[in-house]
Amino acid sequence: MEENRKVRIAAVADIHVKETDRGKWADYFKAVCTKADVLLICGDLTDTGDEDEAKILADELRACTIPVICVLGNHDYEKGRQKLIRQTVQSQNVHVLDGECIVIEGVGFAGVKGFGGGFDNHMLTMFGENAMKAFVQEAVDEALHLERALTKLNSGPEPLKKIAVLHYAPIRATVIGEPEAIFPFLGSSRLAEPLIRNEVIAAFHGHAHAGTLEGDINGTIKVFNVAKPILVRAGYELPFFLFEV
Repeated sequence: MEENRKVRIAAVADIHVKETDRGKWADYFKAVCTKADVLLICGDLTDTGDEDEAKILADELRACTIPVICVLGNHDYEKGRQKLIRQTVQSQNVHVLDGECIVIEGVGFAGVKGFGGGFDNHMLTMFGENAMKAFVQEAVDEALHLERALTKLNSGPEPLKKIAVLHYAPIRATVIGEPEAIFPFLGSSRLAEPLIRNEVIAAFHGHAHAGTLEGDINGTIKVFNVAKPILVRAGYELPFFLFEV
């Protein structure tokens, strides 16, 4: 990357590609490529977790001339075909991260789906029934996967600017707008801990369609909920958020 050159990162989530969407997305991806250097798709790539939906997305993504980084979302897990969806979408230009990292244009990206569990003093704890313990363990495991991915980005010869790509929210602020009763199912503060320790500059997520576009962690880490419905509601003519690093 040229010294002082800004890397333009486009981000969107919850695109929910359907079997009827053939031909719908190519022009969108072409337009994004004229504005950005990297595209992030933060989960819910498919509408019902079906491989035929993933095939349509893979075909539409051929219109992209910039690198694409994705994570899966809860919709992509609906039919238990998440591994097949990942294989279908992944290509030389499309990177589906699940606890992995990649460096593009001198910027390090780490991606996980994340999970629920609640925020701050209202986080669920590993106590009680086995089902509750399993729910909390899933959130812990996702946070550990994120930690490992970010740690790998710290191992290079020079420090990198780091971006986290998630589906579930790492903070409460960007799910505000949703019913408070479902906050524990929209994200977890456990995901914020690796972001703080590894000095991430920004995190992008989706999932909370009625949430809030922007928040932060300790005033230093920007967090953006780029769910497509939020961007549409905010008046973005082309629903993607642009962030420069």
